[in-house]
Amino acid sequence: MNYILFDGTVRNALLPFTFTRPVADIRVGILTIREKWEKYLGATTTTLTEEYLMEKYPMVEMEQNIMINASFLPNAKLVSLIQNLVTNQAVVFGEEIVAFHTTDTQEEVDFDQYDCVVYDGDLMQIENTWDIFSKNDRAIREDFELLTADRVSQPIPKSVNVIAPENIFIEAGAKFEFVTLNAATGPIYIGTNAEIMEGSVIRGPFALCESGRVKLATKVYGATTVGPHSVIGGEVNNSVLFGYSNKGHDGFLGNSVLGEWCNIGADSNNSNLKNNYEEVRLWSYETEGFAKTGLQFCGLMMGDHSKCGINTMFNTGTVVGVSANIFGAGFPRNFVPSYSWGGASGFTTYITSKAFQTAKIVMARRNVEFTEQDAAILTHVFEETKKYRKE
Repeated sequence: MNYILFDGTVRNALLPFTFTRPVADIRVGILTIREKWEKYLGATTTTLTEEYLMEKYPMVEMEQNIMINASFLPNAKLVSLIQNLVTNQAVVFGEEIVAFHTTDTQEEVDFDQYDCVVYDGDLMQIENTWDIFSKNDRAIREDFELLTADRVSQPIPKSVNVIAPENIFIEAGAKFEFVTLNAATGPIYIGTNAEIMEGSVIRGPFALCESGRVKLATKVYGATTVGPHSVIGGEVNNSVLFGYSNKGHDGFLGNSVLGEWCNIGADSNNSNLKNNYEEVRLWSYETEGFAKTGLQFCGLMMGDHSKCGINTMFNTGTVVGVSANIFGAGFPRNFVPSYSWGGASGFTTYITSKAFQTAKIVMARRNVEFTEQDAAILTHVFEETKKYRKE
C-alpha cells in the first residue's frame, strides 16, 4: 500500500514551524511524526502539503493509496485500523478524518459516500504549536518504547551517576562520562554519536538524538528533546529543538520550541511564567491575534533560521518567525515577524540576500548544502509574511 501524509486542518495553527516543512516533519518526542508513522507502518511515506513545499517534499500517488492526517500520532491500534482500510473506507476520531482509502482514478473524495470506522481509543494530536512541548513528555515515553523494544542498550559507563538504569537506552557511538542521569522520572534516550559532557545533570524523560551534544554542567529538568546535530547548555526545561539548532551556553530555555538552524546567544533567557501567574496567550497566525493556550507555562516559539544575540530576553509566550535576527537590550515584542532585524528598540527588514548568505555559512559548518529548493521556500515565506512587517 502507498501511504501519503497530509497536513490537515491544523497547518496554519502550527506556523511558523510549518512555513518550512509539512506537518509530518515536526519533531515531537524522539522522532518526527513522519518517522513514527514509517516505523509503525514498515513503509516509506510521501506528503501532500502546500504547493510551494512540494518540490522539496513531493507526493507520490499510486493506484491504491491511504491518506493519513499527519497531525495525529500513531499507535498500534490506530495503525491496525488504517492498514485494513479498503475502498471507500475512512477512520474517524471525533469529527476529524484520521485516514481514508483512495484510488488514482477518483475525481473527488466524498466522505458522505464513505464507510467510516470510528476510532474510540486515546489518540494524541498536535493541533497547536504549544502542543509540541506540552505533549512531549508522553511522546518521548511512547517513542522510547517503540525504538527500544527487544533491543539491548550499550552499557552505561562506570563514572556515571545513574538512577533507574533500566529506563535508559544508549545507541552505538554515544559518549558521556561523569554525568548524572535520573530516569526514575521518565526514560532517557541517548542517540548514535551523541555526547553529554562532564558535570551535566539530566532528569527524564529526555531524548538526545543522533550527533546531539549537551555542553559542560548543563541542567535538564525533563520532557526535553534535543534533535539531531543540536546543542544545549545552561538550563533547559520541557523544550524541543527540531535539529541543527544551538542553545549552547548559560541561560534558561523553558517550555519552548526551536525549529532548525536556530541559534540562541550566550546568557539569553526566556520567561515561561507571567508575573501574575495568569494564562499565557500566544500569537496565532491562524487568527492573526493572540490565542489562549490554556497554559500557565509557555515560553518561546522560534521558526527555522532565526537567531538571537547574547543576553537576549524573551517575554512569556513569544513567537519568532523564520529568519529573524534579534539583538540588543530590553524585551522584544511578543510577536517578531519573519525576516525581522533588530530588537526592543525597533526592527527593519532582514533582506533575503543577507539571510541566505548567513544560512549558507551556517549550514556549511554542518556539511549541509543550502539548495535552490531551500532558497525558493524561504523566498516564498518572505513574500507571504510581508504583511506582518513594517516596511
